[in-house]
Amino acid sequence: MLGRDVLAALREAGIRAGGLGRADLDITDPVAVRAAVEGVAVVVNCAAWTDVDGAESAEEAATAVNGTGVRVLAGACAEAGARLLHVSTDYVLPGDASQPYPESAPTGPVNAYGRSKLAGERAVAELLPKDGYVVRTAWLYGEHGPNFVATMLGLAARRDTLDVVDDQHGQPTWSYALARRLVELGSAALDGRAPGGVYHGTAGGRTTWFGLAREAYRLAGLDPERIRPTDSAAFARPAARPAFSVLGHGRWAQAGLEPLADWRVQLAEAITRPAFADLLKLP
Repeated sequence: MLGRDVLAALREAGIRAGGLGRADLDITDPVAVRAAVEGVAVVVNCAAWTDVDGAESAEEAATAVNGTGVRVLAGACAEAGARLLHVSTDYVLPGDASQPYPESAPTGPVNAYGRSKLAGERAVAELLPKDGYVVRTAWLYGEHGPNFVATMLGLAARRDTLDVVDDQHGQPTWSYALARRLVELGSAALDGRAPGGVYHGTAGGRTTWFGLAREAYRLAGLDPERIRPTDSAAFARPAARPAFSVLGHGRWAQAGLEPLADWRVQLAEAITRPAFADLLKLP
């Protein structure tokens, strides 16, 4: 989802780039990674094990991609003199706050997926202290691949009402908006305007999954009252979820960039895209 949007954003910006999918490059293979990175100025790592629940029973496999693979990539970038933009997650945080987490907040993942992603963050910080950029995102949705907004819109023609969790708080973030920000950050890094370290790549504002579903329905011309609130206990999952995933965005100023737009603004733009509109036409 994000990788395709990053390539589109790079084309939009007139920047020459190539993309390697899972079939093209195994990021746990040091020899292959070194060859892929050679001659590249900026690497954007969108590769990840994203099956949060699956990681609970396969933490070693998840860490191989999210931790070991990132260490291999960071090492190759260090050797080649390339900047690395690594996409991470709010799940490295404990999710027990009541105010937005600053970029400097102590980490404390509550599940295996979060632990695997934290291993990747630590590898970037260790091997690329100046040229490594960790961009944490959360509640990502977009045109390419399964995501919450697409699921809600797709169910509109099949169900009269939907029960959606209203006790988890976060920042729904459009993958294309994040992709454009990654391109801007990469350019700032090359120009020496952006210091390395952690940035929070999430939308402004905050809501719950219930609030997101209702707003998506409203923007799509559907009745928001069809969305009913419930709590996390109604949807028991193998992996614990952070109850509070609201991130602060203070560090963007150091890179000369404004924080990303409010989640409602992003959603209003995203939902006009054909992929979302087509979901409303499903039988």
